Amino acid sequence: MKLTLEGIKKDIPQWKAGGYKLPKHNIKKVREKTLASPVWVHFGSGNISRGYLAMLQQRLLDDSLSDRGMIICSSWDEEVVDRVFRSHDNLNVAVSLHADGTVEKQVIASVAAYIKTNSELPDLVRIFRNPSLQMASIAATEKAYSLTDASGDYVPAVASALKAPPEHPGHLMVLIAFLLHCRYLAGAAPVALVSMDNFSHNGMKLFTSVRAIAESWVKVGSVEQGFLDYIGDPATVAFPWSMIDRIVPKPSEQIREMLIADGYESGDIITTAKGSQVTTFVNLEETEYLVIEDSFPNDRPALDKVGVIFTDRDTVDKVETMKVCTCLNPLHTALAIFGCLLGYDRIYEEMKNFLLRRFVTRLAYDEGLTVAAHPGIIDPEKFVHEVLTKRFPNPFVPDMPQRIAWDTSQKVPVRFGVTLKAYAARGADALESLVYIPLFIAGWLRYLLGIDDEGNLFEISPDPLGPALREKLAGISLGDSGPFTETLRPILSDAGIFGIDLVESGLAEKISVMFGEMLKGPGAVTRTLEKYLEE
Repeated sequence: MKLTLEGIKKDIPQWKAGGYKLPKHNIKKVREKTLASPVWVHFGSGNISRGYLAMLQQRLLDDSLSDRGMIICSSWDEEVVDRVFRSHDNLNVAVSLHADGTVEKQVIASVAAYIKTNSELPDLVRIFRNPSLQMASIAATEKAYSLTDASGDYVPAVASALKAPPEHPGHLMVLIAFLLHCRYLAGAAPVALVSMDNFSHNGMKLFTSVRAIAESWVKVGSVEQGFLDYIGDPATVAFPWSMIDRIVPKPSEQIREMLIADGYESGDIITTAKGSQVTTFVNLEETEYLVIEDSFPNDRPALDKVGVIFTDRDTVDKVETMKVCTCLNPLHTALAIFGCLLGYDRIYEEMKNFLLRRFVTRLAYDEGLTVAAHPGIIDPEKFVHEVLTKRFPNPFVPDMPQRIAWDTSQKVPVRFGVTLKAYAARGADALESLVYIPLFIAGWLRYLLGIDDEGNLFEISPDPLGPALREKLAGISLGDSGPFTETLRPILSDAGIFGIDLVESGLAEKISVMFGEMLKGPGAVTRTLEKYLEE
């Protein structure tokens, strides 16, 4: 069974015998119409895009609710376009993994084309000039929206593009601003720019970054004021907020072997020069949520017919805050950090450890839900119960703490900082009552030393602030007795990381003590967890 257009036609009996759901729509006609009059272009060719988002569009196509597919742009690692996507006729296999062990396998054909944003920019410009385009979505992680580095200076790809729209945009936000300017010059047709990244107020962050670039162009006179008015008017360019939730880990060798046993011949996992691990299949959990602010000035795909919730901005904000700041993402990050410290390589294995399970349970129920707003459309307690009892323990979702630990410094301000701000608003006594958030912060600082709980060195996951933070911790070793208050002060006083100044708020001393307890030799992290998680 080869994953090509010819292969899925030639081997239909074998595909069906293996339990694979095949596309029902006319792939050739859909692709032709999509390229002639696109409605949805997406930036980011990661697993959630090719698995979840492409699956949503396929549901529309197979149910005759749309006659066009989506176009995916690879803006970071173009190598995968030729080596994986185009060599398999833009097809991929989505493998949904249920907690009861059942598996759903589906050949996804809803992606009409993959575009390399750097070397194939003219193709992308043509898409943005087409008035048929309704939505451009983005899933590129938090750091893709930042225009500056840790010191507050513009990153080179942004600094070089502040005087005029560049011929070759080297930063995603510059690229979006450039393409919007192309659309403006072609008649200023309306469009929605939808961030589908996992952080609060994602639409506002996208708008702020794009507007900053546009303002710099207007200021020097390289573009007219009308362009700034165009992107600033939600009747012409909207930046709806969203909340997306579906765990999509790296390709699993276990799933690959299962597919090979079916007769699947296209499952090689490649590693690109940039370190991406990509293949033709995407393994993802069964649970899915996508909630989007219903602000689309040029209409939108009928995604509400296939499970997507469209609502007002306030409700999206509450849902996102519930998930990102309370019911999932902070728990995921806590498991990631302590999983690395305790030698785990799978999230579901961590959930078998009663200390870690109790830790994230109390983090959620005792300190998160008490300040979480109820969004109305999703019940927070039911959501977190599902996370803790079904999603995280699912052995068929082989997610790794090392993957979740990427860019932790960029996640902490939202995943923990928002909750810390809520407690700060309640006063000093409320902050002083916190135990599990300080325990996480102490654990993260302990993690940054790159020494696990047995005293062995381990590789810290990539993080833009990692080198600077580790430099501030230089000189601290396993077995040191402290005190560490003054050493940790420059980190804990940084409200940019934690949302509040932890020194000024009075939490720094508690965190410093916990950090010191985790340094008292091999096994100290476990003993510290036992101390603070005892009944």
